[in-house]
Amino acid sequence: MTSTRAILLLAALATATACTPKRIPGTELRDTPENRELHSLVERWVDAMNRRDAGAILALVSPDYFDDAGTPEPEDDLDRARLEKALSEDLPRLQASKLAVTLRRIEIEGDAAAIEIFYDSYYRVQTPTGTIPRRDSDLQRLRLRRTERRWLLVSGL
Repeated sequence: MTSTRAILLLAALATATACTPKRIPGTELRDTPENRELHSLVERWVDAMNRRDAGAILALVSPDYFDDAGTPEPEDDLDRARLEKALSEDLPRLQASKLAVTLRRIEIEGDAAAIEIFYDSYYRVQTPTGTIPRRDSDLQRLRLRRTERRWLLVSGL
């Protein structure tokens, strides 16, 4: 290859790479300040879940949190008070828990955001009949709202 062709090839590669948007490492998400902030919030939530730290989880949750679990029945609805109760009752029953999350997409519209995640969780849960190993994985959508310059979860846990 002649040196002129090599220079042209390198220039073309540099131009193509310069046009590629920067990504948050380990994701396909554009590296923007808002995406980084939301990515960080999810990382803090995962860390708190793995430590089974209800207080740290609740610190990421809006006072007006509400999730209808995708059903019309109100029995499975979860507001902030019921979430707090569920965390304090359920987290101590977990053993050897490990949550791993992959952020797939972030959508932001003004002060509202939705994050699509894929989660994989491994844990053992203490039941009246003994300890049961479990593995759950699925897509999930977290919804957030920005208040006082910080994002808080408003549904999806």
